[in-house]
Order: sequence, then C-alpha cells, then structure tokens
Amino acid sequence: MSQEELAAAAGIDRSYMSGIERGVRNPSVLRLAQIARALGAQLSDLTEKL
Repeated sequence: MSQEELAAAAGIDRSYMSGIERGVRNPSVLRLAQIARALGAQLSDLTEKL
C-alpha cells in the first residue's frame, strides 16, 4: 500500500502521513486508530515495543 493510499484510507492528509513516517509528526491516539483501521490492524499492533 502506498503512502498516498494509506492516507486516503485513513482519512489523513498525505503530507501529514509523510510527517508521521519521517518522525517529524507525533500522531494522536485518534490518528493512530485511523491508521490501524485502514491497515486492518489493532491499535496495539502499532504501539507495541519491538
């Protein structure tokens, strides 16, 4: 899935999604939930420590 496709599916602007990926944006829990939903994942999948 491209960054643009993910942003559209999550209802987030592509430039904001780019900022998240580059580490210059700190997404809220709501934004993370939108991204998780767009990926078909659980919010915990995005927040687990490696």
